[in-house]
Amino acid sequence: MGALPVYPWRLAPGGLATLRQLRAAGLRPGGQDVVAQLERPRRKGRPPLIAYLYRVDQARPVRPMTPAKWAALERANAARRTCPACRRDAGYVIPAALGMCTLCAFPDDQAAAA
Repeated sequence: MGALPVYPWRLAPGGLATLRQLRAAGLRPGGQDVVAQLERPRRKGRPPLIAYLYRVDQARPVRPMTPAKWAALERANAARRTCPACRRDAGYVIPAALGMCTLCAFPDDQAAAA
């Protein structure tokens, strides 16, 4: 990747889009290289935020989810909701800081509330 053209925030030419803009339009880069970058300035001497731009005319449609991908995603989400201590579905994603559901992490609080 050589020197890329750099455009200021909100001043990129038409026909170029960021990854998020492509995804919102139902597209993906499809293997094309980055053609430019967008810089958004920040305060207090911090470096600018950078977003890479891709050509919209070379973008391809997003591949649809297959039944196997949906099943794998459901299993992964179920694993994130299952408490490793009591093996119950907590109904929410287990916080990484606790490593277990709140019932197992704070049993004294639950006993006092009852």
